Amino acid sequence: MAVRKLAPENMQPESFVLSAETEAFAEKEIAKYPPGRQASAVIALLTKAQEQAGGWLPRKAIEAVAARLDMPVIRVMEVATFYTMFNLEPVGKYFIQFCGTTPCVLRGAGDIKKVLERRVGDQNHVTADGTFSWLEVECLGACSNAPMVQINDDYYEDLTTENFEKLLDDLAAGRPVKVGSQIGRNRSEPFEAVNTLQDPALYDGSVVGAWRKRFEEQAKAAETGETAAAMASVPQEAKAAKPTAGRPIESDVADTPAKRAKEGEKPVSTADQKEAADSSKATKVEPKEAGAQPPPQSGKSYVASPKKEGQAVPASPTTPSAGTPPAQAETRRDGSESKPGVVVDKDNKSS
Repeated sequence: MAVRKLAPENMQPESFVLSAETEAFAEKEIAKYPPGRQASAVIALLTKAQEQAGGWLPRKAIEAVAARLDMPVIRVMEVATFYTMFNLEPVGKYFIQFCGTTPCVLRGAGDIKKVLERRVGDQNHVTADGTFSWLEVECLGACSNAPMVQINDDYYEDLTTENFEKLLDDLAAGRPVKVGSQIGRNRSEPFEAVNTLQDPALYDGSVVGAWRKRFEEQAKAAETGETAAAMASVPQEAKAAKPTAGRPIESDVADTPAKRAKEGEKPVSTADQKEAADSSKATKVEPKEAGAQPPPQSGKSYVASPKKEGQAVPASPTTPSAGTPPAQAETRRDGSESKPGVVVDKDNKSS
């Protein structure tokens, strides 16, 4: 994308004030958005300011729009310099945007460009009387009727050197001109060789009605067939279920509070309440002595087994007594005693 800059300072007007018409337009546009969201109207206001300034956006116009919308000037400047529909330099009364992309070139756009260069001059040049200026642009989307140009807000299509010269003459003289195709084409249909879409039934609704009826019949048949297939897949007689293969299945538990409540009975029977209140059947807990240590979780001792049958192994200073937490043992193992040929010195260094 080409770099877009504002016009030189010698072309910039000293001031720009939004007209009464532009102010009324601004009020209407800003009212479309919630309070505090008036910046959403920036493109619409820039377009109206460009129209008021004669087809281009001076610096002062951009600043006026920023002040009207309570926006930083740089934010509005970013919008104006980004979109190519905003002209940053003065243009002629009739600003011609010439399409120079492939479809138009294949249809003779090169000859149209030569007419512009001869009658108007270079791009971005305004004629001495201020009537014309032109700019080559990308595809304008009227490829079926190429070559074409856009003049201000209107399209002029199916151009030749002859009818384009006449179009420029009429515009310069202030005579009325024909918008659209310059050879009598109806919109974008084939010119003088219309041989498609000629059946009157296409326009009286009969074809559409016939297709609609056909679609409804097909949908009804498909729905009936699907219903029949679904009914046919339902077994007429119940078959034995497959073994559960160990999978848990839901079954009623005999005489439980949940079952009683489900059947409308009291969850806890009177007999159960009586039995629970009997103190003679309560579980007794032996009292603990003060300072007693809890028994070890395992009945096994930490003392190693004898190496030979009948030979006792002396108690090791590193072997904690049964039931003593490892953190409270006098000494702790470092694993060196399980490694043959390893001697541990006092500084805990192995050799």
